[in-house]
Amino acid sequence: MLLPKRPTPGENNRFMTATVSPNNLTFTPLNANLRLKDILKTLPKECFQKDMRKAWTAVLTSILMVSLGYASIAIAPWFLLPIAWFFTGTALTGFFVIAHDCGHRSFAKRRWVNDLVGHLFMLPLIYPFHSWRILHNQHHNHTNKMDVDNAWQPFRPGLYASLPTPIRGAYQAMRGRLWWLASVVHWAIMHFDPSRVGANDRSKVRLSVAVVVGFAVIFFPLLIATLGIGGFIKFWLMPWLGYHFWMSTFTLVHHTAPDIDFQEPEQWHAAKAQLAGTVHCDYPMWVERLCHHINVHIPHHLSTAIPSYNLRMAHESLRENWGTYLYECRFSWSLMKAITDQCHLYHPEECYQSFTAYERQK
Repeated sequence: MLLPKRPTPGENNRFMTATVSPNNLTFTPLNANLRLKDILKTLPKECFQKDMRKAWTAVLTSILMVSLGYASIAIAPWFLLPIAWFFTGTALTGFFVIAHDCGHRSFAKRRWVNDLVGHLFMLPLIYPFHSWRILHNQHHNHTNKMDVDNAWQPFRPGLYASLPTPIRGAYQAMRGRLWWLASVVHWAIMHFDPSRVGANDRSKVRLSVAVVVGFAVIFFPLLIATLGIGGFIKFWLMPWLGYHFWMSTFTLVHHTAPDIDFQEPEQWHAAKAQLAGTVHCDYPMWVERLCHHINVHIPHHLSTAIPSYNLRMAHESLRENWGTYLYECRFSWSLMKAITDQCHLYHPEECYQSFTAYERQK
């Protein structure tokens, strides 16, 4: 499905968003004085309440599903291995979502529990917990703010033109049909470098990096010594790439559409960016269950204090009170094609400029 055309950034002073009905496209003005807290006041208080039974049920469910995935890899004939890998990678994404709640302190009331569970569930993914947590919070504080947001920010044409040819080629691939590898690049570049965070947080980042490096130094040689390089590829690398497929896809779709703009810092409006600049996308239910409904993304951007198991409740409330401002779609190849064909470079008037359009105007 191609996404509906919304107002251009030139109309940002009116803060308009679109809603689609079967027969027409209408636009609803978003009050420029609207604040995030005005929206949050309309959500039921139950959305923000932690439920330890639900939280630990999610933990047990993910452990069971990941275990089932690895068992299926162990017994599957070669021609069924891609299915087993993809299922296991999807279940491992559930591990990340649990750590994601921990990073936002919405898993447990005690900080040390959040930090411990977050580190443990990111270990198999070789993801430094504190590094991800701190950088991810920057994304939440500056969603779709040009030159500040650190998630799927498009390159400005001038920057793109100045890059060496190999880097331009890599960027084209990550913005095109190889989008599903983009989070691997993001993981490698962003999360092992303490200099990317403030001086006060660098010791925490070093701790998390040391934890995952120590795990890798012990686990990978044992795995290779026991099962060989083939076993390393079969039991770790392929499921890990399946996990990164969903990491790339979720984060791309959450914040990218041909008519959702990144805004210049002086034009940026928090309520508009978080309510109308993020996307709710429906996936097959088995994916949503294994990934603990992380696809229900708009309420999460309004408040990171909402636990993952309460996101659907919050979204239903948003539909009732703010439905004309919500951007919703369904996962499909046509959706991914629209994004990867069009959403390439920053354009101040048309949201995005495709590589083809950029080359034509040169």
